[in-house]
Parts: sequence; C-alpha cells; structure tokens
Amino acid sequence: MEDWPTHPRIDAYLEHLAVIRGLSEHSLSAYASDLRQFLAFCQETGATLEAVREQTIFRYLGSLRERSLTSRSLARHLAAIRGFFAHAAAEGWISADPAALMNNPKLPPLLPDVLSREEVERLLEQPDLATNLGFRDRTMLELLYGAGLRVSELVSLTALDVDLQAGRLRVFGKGAKERVLPIHDLALELIGRYLDLVRGAFKPRSKALFLNRSGTVLSRVAVFKNIKRYAVMAGIAQPISPHSLRHSFATHLLEGGADLRVVQILLGHADIKATEIYTHVQTERMLAVHRAHHPRARAGIGNPDTTSQFSRKK
Repeated sequence: MEDWPTHPRIDAYLEHLAVIRGLSEHSLSAYASDLRQFLAFCQETGATLEAVREQTIFRYLGSLRERSLTSRSLARHLAAIRGFFAHAAAEGWISADPAALMNNPKLPPLLPDVLSREEVERLLEQPDLATNLGFRDRTMLELLYGAGLRVSELVSLTALDVDLQAGRLRVFGKGAKERVLPIHDLALELIGRYLDLVRGAFKPRSKALFLNRSGTVLSRVAVFKNIKRYAVMAGIAQPISPHSLRHSFATHLLEGGADLRVVQILLGHADIKATEIYTHVQTERMLAVHRAHHPRARAGIGNPDTTSQFSRKK
C-alpha cells in the first residue's frame, strides 16, 4: 500500500470491520487503501472528514475518473466511502451522513470464469500422487472444486474441521460464519490418506490442514501459483485462479439440476443475488452451444439454405 495518510476515525472503522464484521485481511487492505486515498484528497482540498459534504465526494469521484479508473473501481471506492460515513453517523462522529443519498452506479454483471467439466478433469489429473507435494495439491484441488471453497477457507482448514466418518467439512467463511459442507467420496479418501501418510512428512509446525515445505500454513499466493502451473500443464488457455474452481463448482451444480437456494447455502452467500450470477453463466453457455451446433444458428439471408425463403416470385 502506498504511504497514504491515516486518521483515528478511519482506523477505528477498520477495526470495526475486522472485529465485528470479520472481514478478511485482503478486504481490510482494500478498504484501508480506498479510505486513505479519499482522506488524502480531503487534505489536499482543505476539507476535514467531519466537514465532508456530498459535493466533496462528487469531486473526489471526478478526480478518480480523470485517472481513467473503470466504473467498477469507482463503485468500489464509493462503497468504501459510503460504509465509512454510515458508520460515522451511527457512532455520532458526524451530525449527518454526506453519502446517504448517493447510490453506486449500476454495473453489468461480471460473469465469473468457469471451466468446462473436461477442463476440470484435466486440471485434477496434473498433480503427481507419487510425491508428497503432488498428493497435497491433488487433495486441495479436489476440495476447492468438490466443496466450492474460497481459497481463504481452504488455507484456514485444520484437521479437526474434517469429519471423515460423517463425510462433512466445517468451514468458516466471510464474517467468520460457519457452514458444514458434504465431501464427496474421492475427496474423503484423499484427505484420509493425506492425514495418515503425507501430512506428517511436512514436519508440521502449524495446526493447518495443508502445509508448505516448512511445515507452516500454506499461503493463498502459493495455492494460486500452483493452480496456474497445473493449468499450463493441463493445456488450459484461459487464465484461472482458485476461485475459478469455486465458480465451476456452482455452475456445474446448477447445470446438473441443483436448486439455486441449495447452491447459495453451499457457497455461503448471505444474499441469493450473489448466487444468481451463475444463472447468467448458464444462459451464456447455452447460447454459445446453440450458436456453435444448431444447423440454423449459422444460417443467414445470403446463405443458400435460406435465400429462397426471402426471394420474391417474379
């Protein structure tokens, strides 16, 4: 993060997000960066946080637009500002919320990156089960895809979170909300063998289920890099991340006939609107299949098989 200025009220709000709302370190870093950039703008223009008005925020967003930020980035900055001032008003730090009447711009849905089932199979086949690292990675990939985990949820798992007899996994998601997920048989077998035969080889110095070479908790960055490497080995051209497996999990469930509400619960979404994005993915994939394979989808007015329908009799 750049050396942006800070403020006791902003620090108190970030502490509230961490302790009360349980935001991840990544989310807290984004909030801190956005709010401190706004504070720097206020200081440059001679405004204090207590004296900010709606026009101050409008001018700030205008300055961001001049830096060619996307609408999505502008919406993120505005969301951070709105959250801060709503909290400030509720705490009595300010007399009125200057952002209360400001709405985020409506943005087109950003469709998630989804792998085909065949691509998932190729990816899962890449780790070498004959090595400790390969066995660990195959087990992680099976859990990411088989349970739809976030990477932060994966790296925070401990052995106590796995119930091999019941075939269940306890996960703590955003806001430290707990949910219990079913685990498919292959993942259960892999986890059992990993715990019995592989994990000890890493000489554990942490309670984490998945360990690095030093025996400590595996980082999210390490998981990301491993997946990128296996994707290249599998010949997957599109850029993917750990979240791609979560997206694929949800999409493949819906394609198989799963209820949207069930998928919402499995993913740990607080709002079903977050889950509905996968119905857009379904629609896009259906249209792509139709365009690629239906004999009339490629027909045009100038094509021999359709020209006769539009020609007039002389």
